[in-house]
Amino acid sequence: MARRDWDDADDEAPASGTRELERAMQETRTVYRQADAAYVPYSCPASGECCQLATTKRQPWLWRPEWEVLSRGRELPPPRADGGCPFLDAAGKRCTVYADRPFGCRTFFCERIRGPARQPAEDVTRLLLRLERISQRVMPSLQGPRPLLEWYAEARTAPAREEP
Repeated sequence: MARRDWDDADDEAPASGTRELERAMQETRTVYRQADAAYVPYSCPASGECCQLATTKRQPWLWRPEWEVLSRGRELPPPRADGGCPFLDAAGKRCTVYADRPFGCRTFFCERIRGPARQPAEDVTRLLLRLERISQRVMPSLQGPRPLLEWYAEARTAPAREEP
């Protein structure tokens, strides 16, 4: 993977409004593609165990543009009785938003991961910093990522937003 294939000069520009958020979502998808490319040599058993948030007591933390990619243009599913990720299918095994899954879901693997002995930590760190810069441009008040279920609960209680 190329060390840099984006323009960091734009990171300092203040942004607001729908157009800037759309751009941030597009850049977030680029980061996702780069994360996926970094993990091509690895495989996951696809058990869905990592998505059982109440059981693992772990969940992905998302920056605002990540939440927008995940939630925009789709109805939020109801909470799951088993405490699993609300974006799991009814059987609790498959992600219903796989193409838009958060960065943490793309880069987290359990002990059953298969592939090279060393995961691409440098790429993950670099891409995480990129997500932070993207988010800071559109929401400077957010000082860090937030847990998935926090974004989800807030969105379920908020009045419906109008799509651009």
